[in-house]
Amino acid sequence: MRPVALTIAGSDSGGGAGVEADLKTFEAHGVWGTAAVTAVTAQNNLGVQAAERVSPEVVRAQIASVAADFGVAAAKTGMLADAEVVMSVVETVRQLGIGPLVVDPVLVSSQGDALLDLDGIDVLREQLLPLATVVTPNLAEAAALAQQAVDDRASMETAARAIAAMGPPVVLVTGGHLGGDSSPDCLHVDGDVRWLEGVRLAAEHTHGSGCVLSASVCSELARGMEPADACVAAKRFTERAVAAGFPLGSGPGPVDPGWDRSS
Repeated sequence: MRPVALTIAGSDSGGGAGVEADLKTFEAHGVWGTAAVTAVTAQNNLGVQAAERVSPEVVRAQIASVAADFGVAAAKTGMLADAEVVMSVVETVRQLGIGPLVVDPVLVSSQGDALLDLDGIDVLREQLLPLATVVTPNLAEAAALAQQAVDDRASMETAARAIAAMGPPVVLVTGGHLGGDSSPDCLHVDGDVRWLEGVRLAAEHTHGSGCVLSASVCSELARGMEPADACVAAKRFTERAVAAGFPLGSGPGPVDPGWDRSS
């Protein structure tokens, strides 16, 4: 039996991020991907032109349908649209005992389009994070969750500790948007901090990198890996996906979670 992973996220019509990127990443890890779509977007590499959320009731029904028939070895969240959808996910995950859970706190698209309203951020912080096994914010998301500036290693560590205090045992603050020649991630595990070092790649096609990272963590959890080890493995997988990114359309192209097609 292949382990089943569930993504609870928005759809990206351009295929580079969201549910589409998650499912490609699950497949690359040999995990059977399932999905609960929270929003439908009209999106390409230039931005999000339109978006419509799925009703909280239908989001709940999708999660319950997958869990009832297949079981869920691990799940992740991405774009959750608004407070009502976040609360529906919280209640359903709690009721069905779904876990381990990776929370990718998707707040804004790479082009600057808001993907979660302010009330939704509060519910995510107060209700969803305590259910998470791993949280994977980038610098801007960590700043919003921790309510502080995050722009260097010291503030990444402070933010990771603040987010961990909200409940998740593992927090991975990604440093891809830091300046300089390196791309360090801050891994906070049960009070201890470890730096996952990485060389900054000369890559311009990075659309979907955050989705691929969190989906990779989810895949490894579904396969039975410990959370901290899953974060390390996911960083290395995502580095390869970023390096394999390719031009598509008019803006920055997508990363490629299928970089290892030989296997």
